[in-house]
Amino acid sequence: MNSETRNCQNCKQAFTIEPDDFAFYEKMKVPPPTFCPECRAKRRMVFWNQSNLYRKKDDRGVETFSTYPEESKIKIYELKYWQGDDWDPMAYGRKYDFNRPFFEQFRELMYAVPWPSRSIAEIVNSDYSNNANNLKNCYLCFNANNSGNCLYSVGFAKGKDLVDGYAAIQSELCYEVYQAGDCFQTFFGSGLTQCRNVWFSRDCVDCSDCFGCVNLRHKQYHWFNEPLTKDEYKKRVEQAETGSYAYIEKTMAQTQVLWLKLPHKNYQGLHNLDVSGDYVYHSKNAHDVFEVGELENVRYAQNLAEGVKDAYDYTNWGSNSSLIYEVVDAGMGLHNVRFSAGSYSECRNIEYCMKAQNAEDCFGCVGIRKKRYCILNRQYSKEEYFLLRAKIIEHMNAMPYTDAQGRVYRYGEFFPPEFSPLGYGQSVAIDYYPTTREKAEKEGYPWYESKEKEFSITKESVALSDDLSGVDDSILKEVLGCAVCKKAYRIIDREYAFLKRFNIALPRLCVRCRYKKRLSVRNPLKWQRRKCQCAGTKDDKQIYMNTGDHFHKKDHCPNTFETSYAPDCPEIVYCESCYQSEVV
Repeated sequence: MNSETRNCQNCKQAFTIEPDDFAFYEKMKVPPPTFCPECRAKRRMVFWNQSNLYRKKDDRGVETFSTYPEESKIKIYELKYWQGDDWDPMAYGRKYDFNRPFFEQFRELMYAVPWPSRSIAEIVNSDYSNNANNLKNCYLCFNANNSGNCLYSVGFAKGKDLVDGYAAIQSELCYEVYQAGDCFQTFFGSGLTQCRNVWFSRDCVDCSDCFGCVNLRHKQYHWFNEPLTKDEYKKRVEQAETGSYAYIEKTMAQTQVLWLKLPHKNYQGLHNLDVSGDYVYHSKNAHDVFEVGELENVRYAQNLAEGVKDAYDYTNWGSNSSLIYEVVDAGMGLHNVRFSAGSYSECRNIEYCMKAQNAEDCFGCVGIRKKRYCILNRQYSKEEYFLLRAKIIEHMNAMPYTDAQGRVYRYGEFFPPEFSPLGYGQSVAIDYYPTTREKAEKEGYPWYESKEKEFSITKESVALSDDLSGVDDSILKEVLGCAVCKKAYRIIDREYAFLKRFNIALPRLCVRCRYKKRLSVRNPLKWQRRKCQCAGTKDDKQIYMNTGDHFHKKDHCPNTFETSYAPDCPEIVYCESCYQSEVV
């Protein structure tokens, strides 16, 4: 097969389908996409709420913690009731109507069948959490598993005493970190692996007792990349005024200055073979992927981990899943799953399903559990199922659904964004693809303004003592006003104990604004074709002087690559070969 360039029916921009892409679509027995990769990602993401928690009355009138805001039209049941036997999702089953488009019928079913209020399992004293399993003593933690005593963290696993973290794996006693793996007592850092007692650092591997460092490997006792003796380092750390909020802000700015003086690899990740994207770890033949680990033969994926093989257009979860196409927020042993959302636990051969569990050979179902050969929540024999499935696919192509923007949905398209029970701003789409309400609604995405409980602020955060030493236990009784959004937040006892233990200044931002600030160091989910900026002995900008031996000697590096670093970004971007020559 040859490559083909097509125009996205959503944004109208050209995109290319490669021979390997066609081979995958043929393997999955699906037609090639009509939306470009970015528009496909947005369309999936608007169905996934990663880190917001709401109060909503379920369909029995019981108020409960909810993935969906009160304004959402989706019906929910409190989780334990939803998982029980007092109701039957099959009771909502219906015959397929060949006089109406499939998507129109599916939308009616998805808004008729109650959904689980949250996605949690085996949590202890961690009620203020979602998208989580096996948590103990965690508070406001999301998209997490197998962790304990964690606060205000998102997208993490096997964590202990992690506070204000994002994308942290097997890390303990860490604070304000992004992309941290196997770290201990690391603070205010990103891109850190196997680091111990490290402060204000970025892109460091196997380092200990380092402060304000960038691009270091296997180092100890370094201060802003300057090597020190153990005694010299200890003295400087003792003098560091980390209890001062002004000192923290100043030090983070100093680290950023150093960051811009040194070269960066075209993508961030470790232990990979033939990959492209950003934040990629332990993967093979994975392309256009973002914040992922342990993938093989995957393309156009985001936020996956723990083993995914042979998948395209897959957003969030994973966990030993294979043959996946156009799926969001689903995982745990999935196989041959297409066009689905929120399904999990050994689902096989399912299409156009939402909130399915242990289902096999099902089409267009919602909330079913341990079922096989079902269509629109109605049971069929094996022979009836496959005959009707074939007829429905033919009907989807003959009578497609057309959404409010005029986009045409035949078999092979994910659900229209207008079907989502979430608003764009409540979904993870707003984090990866920020936009305004006006633009989102113009593009056909729903938008809700959630009602939030009002609190009387007793103290503005900007009025707090600059240094932690000027604060006492009375802070636990205050309702603080965020310095950015002006909304209320509190310092809880466990958080205060952590900050005192490591002499860290109180935060001036609310939980949500801290989350946004943490993500500000993350590159955008957008790829650019660029040349390596290594010009032989220096970089193109004449800022950095090379110290290692490069394969191209004194000539300009000929390598090009896909990267999430924009052409006008301030960072110095090297190919992997040139970068490794400088950091190893």
